[in-house]
Amino acid sequence: MAETKREIERKYDVTAGTELPDLTSVTGVADVVDRGTAELDAVYWDTPDERLAAASITLRRRTGGHDAGWHLKLPVSLAEGVRDEVRAPLSEAVPRALLGLVRARVREAELVPLLRLETSRHVRHLVDEKGDLLAEVSLDAVRAERCAPGGERIGWSELEVELADDGDPKLLDKVDKKLRKAGVRRSTWSSKLGRALRTTAPPDPGTHWTDEEGTGHAVVRLDDDTPVTAGDHVLAHLRAQRDALVSLDPAVRRDLPDSVHQMRVATRRMRSAFKSYRKILDRTVTDPVGEELKWLAAELGVDRDQEVLTERLTGRIGALPRTLLLGPVRGRLRIWTVARRAGSRRRTVAVLDGKRYLALLDSLDALLAAPPLRSAAAAPPEKALTTAALKDYARLATRVEHALDLPPGHERDLALHDARKAAKRARYAGEAATPALGKPAKRFAKRMKSVQKVLGDHQDSVVAREALRALAIQAHLAGESAFTWGLLYGQEEAAGRDRERELPEVWAEASRAKVRSALGA
Repeated sequence: MAETKREIERKYDVTAGTELPDLTSVTGVADVVDRGTAELDAVYWDTPDERLAAASITLRRRTGGHDAGWHLKLPVSLAEGVRDEVRAPLSEAVPRALLGLVRARVREAELVPLLRLETSRHVRHLVDEKGDLLAEVSLDAVRAERCAPGGERIGWSELEVELADDGDPKLLDKVDKKLRKAGVRRSTWSSKLGRALRTTAPPDPGTHWTDEEGTGHAVVRLDDDTPVTAGDHVLAHLRAQRDALVSLDPAVRRDLPDSVHQMRVATRRMRSAFKSYRKILDRTVTDPVGEELKWLAAELGVDRDQEVLTERLTGRIGALPRTLLLGPVRGRLRIWTVARRAGSRRRTVAVLDGKRYLALLDSLDALLAAPPLRSAAAAPPEKALTTAALKDYARLATRVEHALDLPPGHERDLALHDARKAAKRARYAGEAATPALGKPAKRFAKRMKSVQKVLGDHQDSVVAREALRALAIQAHLAGESAFTWGLLYGQEEAAGRDRERELPEVWAEASRAKVRSALGA
């Protein structure tokens, strides 16, 4: 069974025999307790082409110390030295629970032992007046060697200061100030693995290498990477969404808050870009990939939609006076939610474990490696990106006007939902154009988002009404009062009408004249 620990630490370069300054002078630290020396032996695993290292992910099997076992470190904020460490018990092979969390990176490649680190760790605990742990200070003597035959063996010393669970990050700043006054400097390496990879296998001559991603993996930076053409900007946007999708994969598997939503947004942004920029990207290549992105977004939506709906209904119930809660309302909603969420969670993880999903990731990589650019891709970005955004706006205008011409009812609900999807696409076009067009595109995206929000709230009320009707039927068949469910249905019906009345005014703020002016057209 895997468990997760949030790791917040800072590393410092030291030499063998370095003496620490008196850290009891740090505000809040009452004592420094010597916990002795531990001998640690860790083997780091990766694909032969080091895909995990390239993504700032480390996977190791460690013996010795109090936390022996398998450790998978996933970056949260490399700039702040924050990682999530997912742990599993010792075993010979990589635990299945950890394999799933790196599947989007590894895919069908084999994981092999890459590097061995032997560490002699002298540990000291910084404690408060009650003896509670504030931070752990470790002075490490490290020996590293590649697992491949003939690997170079190197050694160094470093100092780690790791915050205790639920500790105050400001303590690290105070300790840092004390160490700097004593001449101890922050390390240029954010991980032992990164340092070992770099120093045991130097990059080819002429390659500009940087450890800005904290892995020690060689990253090439070319002088002409700055987007220039319309195609450059579109591809940069698509790469960012592909990277977001892959990075969010382990978060979705761990059921972290908002992860499903953010992953779904990345798929939608890519699919919208394929449609918005058909003059730039060959649709005979992008359309099949777009269909697969649509499939993934729909699968993710099963889980996300249930999450949003539950939050909405829970909020409605919480706002009602107790006198209007007739029957086991909260209990019925909880049972209904757990049953639907359990199934959706299993389905989501099964999708991420499936071959179709991995094939989609491979297709995205292939498309970005050899992009199907059309002749318009070579044009300056201003005109091409503006034209695409305005075209999406025109599509939205047609759908909004059609919906407003319909009488209230089911047909209008469907038309408003179609308008919502068009608003989202126009918003994404504006956001994608922002790096090239700046504030005008940002303002355009903001206006489209305001329209999307009203339409989205309306659609949420439609979905909520369908769920409340189903809950009312269940309650009635169980011999319970359906009064509260009917009351909530009425509230949602009123909320939907409010959004319909609000839409014309919001839409007027996004009129064609204003949009063209915002984009400089």
